[in-house]
Amino acid sequence: MNQYKICVYAICRNEEKFVDRWMDSMGEADSVIVLDTGSEDNTVERLRQRGAEVIVEKISPWRFDKARNRSLSYVPEDVDIAVCTDLDEVFRPGWRKLLEEAWTPETTMANYLYNWSLNQDGTPHTQFTYFKVHVRDCYEWICPVHEYLRFTPGKERIQEKKVFVNGMILDHYPDHTKSRSSYLPLLEMAAEETPNDDRMTYYLGREYMYFGRWNDCIRTMERYLALPGAKWKEERCAAMRWMAKSYFMLGSADKAHEIYYQAIAEVPDMRDAYIECAQMAYSLGDWVTVLYMTNEALKINKKSVVYVNMGYSWDYTPDDLAAIANYQLGNYETSLIHARNALSYAEDDERLQSNLELIQLKCGV
Repeated sequence: MNQYKICVYAICRNEEKFVDRWMDSMGEADSVIVLDTGSEDNTVERLRQRGAEVIVEKISPWRFDKARNRSLSYVPEDVDIAVCTDLDEVFRPGWRKLLEEAWTPETTMANYLYNWSLNQDGTPHTQFTYFKVHVRDCYEWICPVHEYLRFTPGKERIQEKKVFVNGMILDHYPDHTKSRSSYLPLLEMAAEETPNDDRMTYYLGREYMYFGRWNDCIRTMERYLALPGAKWKEERCAAMRWMAKSYFMLGSADKAHEIYYQAIAEVPDMRDAYIECAQMAYSLGDWVTVLYMTNEALKINKKSVVYVNMGYSWDYTPDDLAAIANYQLGNYETSLIHARNALSYAEDDERLQSNLELIQLKCGV
């Protein structure tokens, strides 16, 4: 028998192709409520056919936080647990049971694993901890984009209490045809509204990096790192990594190398800065640096449980780079070990196969 009343709520627009898969996954909830913000396809009709309650309402001017708060407002007040997802996301079966086992009457929010992207075999590529499961009251969405839940004490709950739900996993199947063109102006709006918000400043700097606005990325990340609230080491490390990439793209490899070392010093037990520095060194033919960085990265055996784990730090890439660097430096036997390890992650990769054959020939195997 279910212990809690659970409602899934979402916002959507023109996502008809995701409806059946999403409803199959969210069907473990007691109810599903969707705010459609202006679909021009059959999203609304299909959702209703599948049993969702759908409200159609345009949000103008568009802000993600306003849309999510509006969708949350339609969740009935007697709901114990509100679960926010998007239609391109899917919980793995059994999520409700795991959530109820971890939840307590004092819980206000549940954290769980989120696979932002997956490898072809279904294993995680980019993975981090997510947060969109919460009590019906005491939370509101804030920020125009990259919105998040802010706890606001109420009559019954004056303290926030989070639990981590082991085994509860949400997989993301992104629609790569969707434009993210609205993100940059929304982030610039957020930075203007709250100039001392370290989180929005970080996201704005990262967005500039995505758009290839290297100087803007560097300037914004420098401002982020100087903010009093910018104390989360893993995010500071990421900001330095994007600065390093920007400097490299501007032709300043020495400065990029310096900042990669600062990023490593900030969080020495995450692979990402090592691997990104190794990738830069590979493009420069700096095999000694490639070898050092990959060796250090491969000493790290556990992913971060508090920050994004980039897929290229945990797939074949570290061993692939190590194999190439060792080969270039004449360490053929060690190169062979790494080449075999790299291929074990992607057995059908023709380039990795070819590299292995070349190294085996050199080793007389």
